Amino acid sequence: MSFNELLALLEGAAVMQYVAYFFVFNLSLIGIELLLDVFTTKERRWNDTGANVIIFIINQLLEKTLYGAVGLVGLTLFHSLTPLSIPMNIWTWILAFFAADFTYYWMHRLEHEHRILWASHSVHHSSEDYNLTVSMRLSIVESLFEWMFLLPMIFIGFAPFQTLVTLIFVVQYQTWIHTERIVKLGWLDEVFNTPSVHRVHHGSNNKYLDKNYGGVLIIWDKLFGTFQREEEKVVYGLTKNIKTNNPIKINFIEYGNIWRDVKKCKNWRDKLRLIFGALEWRPSYFEEQEK
Repeated sequence: MSFNELLALLEGAAVMQYVAYFFVFNLSLIGIELLLDVFTTKERRWNDTGANVIIFIINQLLEKTLYGAVGLVGLTLFHSLTPLSIPMNIWTWILAFFAADFTYYWMHRLEHEHRILWASHSVHHSSEDYNLTVSMRLSIVESLFEWMFLLPMIFIGFAPFQTLVTLIFVVQYQTWIHTERIVKLGWLDEVFNTPSVHRVHHGSNNKYLDKNYGGVLIIWDKLFGTFQREEEKVVYGLTKNIKTNNPIKINFIEYGNIWRDVKKCKNWRDKLRLIFGALEWRPSYFEEQEK
């Protein structure tokens, strides 16, 4: 092993250590908010919170085993196919962060725009509460395929390790923004994804739908026309709420909705478009069937 390879390995280990600290810090924030809500009697749907915690535990078990292995093997395989290679150092870690944040914006946006992707991502939006445990409410199947969105970073030469770690940082950053306890933060709301900015993203109000996709930076939304400031009281949840606290139903209810609609389609073209096409698209004859 060369000196540069050893240095890169040590830098990677240090970065992973900070990611672990960040994870523990986020869990501490969640615990503190839970205690505050208990002692200040803030309104909270406790069954909803319990479902979020159960979903989080399932995800951790899957991501630390099967899903983590699938993602790492997949990215490593594609990395072996590209002739490009970006070394790991302080400057490329910074560059990788911006690349991961940009990637996250488009991954997140596509998950809102295509029904098959929304089927998993809608899990995160299905709570009618907004507190730090909602950051735990992530689909238990999403991580099985989300690594594919990182392939552009791999193809331009970023190492799988660096790619995954920077995306993990972008995702972990977003824990603290799932709260109503932090008010607007002035100019920070214009640059970063903050509680005010992300409350908008979780709103089912018409003016808030499909806004503020950014991970850490909100500048991507400003560049691509999806930024919206918090201007009216946010109504959390889906436009049609699921009314269940069952963790399994929460995770798979939208897949069931897709299957029900697919069975009503008259041809394979409509079936495929309904599954993979735009979120709101339905065949015109659906309206006639419902009459």
